[in-house]
Amino acid sequence: MATFVISKRLSGVYKYELTSRKGKTIFTSNNFELRFECEEHIEYLKKGLDRMIFMRFKSGNGKFFFRMVLDEKEVAVSRRYTTQLLLQKGIDEIMRSAAEAEVLDFSSGSDIFPDIFGEEAES
Repeated sequence: MATFVISKRLSGVYKYELTSRKGKTIFTSNNFELRFECEEHIEYLKKGLDRMIFMRFKSGNGKFFFRMVLDEKEVAVSRRYTTQLLLQKGIDEIMRSAAEAEVLDFSSGSDIFPDIFGEEAES
């Protein structure tokens, strides 16, 4: 089953990704100023899957990707795929499992994993 993962970019804005059951990113959302906006947008996307438009493209280096459009707004961009078949499998995975996908919030940064060495990591 796919999972939505919320994280924070180095620039301080939030984003979410849909990852496959194998942990590969299927698509990445646009940027959001606040974390709760990601959660709201995920729910909006889940409810709008039947209206989702997938625009397929081929990059200059021959990789395939798609842009997701919902209610005339681009909401996400897929990762790059080596074949059109793999691209279609990514779209199929979205349609099959995004509506039931759980949401994981990794935006808090270093608090996600416990300190196994007994001391704080120094930057």
